Amino acid sequence: MIDDCGVFAEADNDCMIIYSVTISLQASTESEWVQWMKQVHIPDVLRTGCFSECRFHKVLDSEGNEVTYIMQYRSWSLADYHRYRDNFAPALQKDHTDRFAGKFRGSRQILEEIALIEPH
Repeated sequence: MIDDCGVFAEADNDCMIIYSVTISLQASTESEWVQWMKQVHIPDVLRTGCFSECRFHKVLDSEGNEVTYIMQYRSWSLADYHRYRDNFAPALQKDHTDRFAGKFRGSRQILEEIALIEPH
C-alpha cells in the first residue's frame, strides 16, 4: 500500500509533519536525561496540544563518549508546529538547557511525510 503525501498529495490525504530533535549528550548524563525526557519534557511538549505523539529513539551507532537520541514529534499540520514554535518552544527549550547546560548539543529539523509504504 502506498499513501502519497506532500506536494503530490490529494487534498484529503492525512500526511504528517514531523518535528525531529536530535540530542547528543555525555554518556555520564544519559540515565538522568532519559528519565527526565520521558517523565517531564516529552509529556510537557505533548500537553501543548500541537503534536499527536512523540517517537523516542536511541541511535545505536553513536561514537565516542556521547550517546545520541532522536525525538520525532508528529503533527497533522505545519500550522500546529508553528504554534508550538512561537508559543511554547522557547520556555520548554530553556528548561532543557538550564537543566543540562554544557552536557549536550542538539539540532532540529522539520520533515514532511511524503509517503507511507507498507507491505502488501
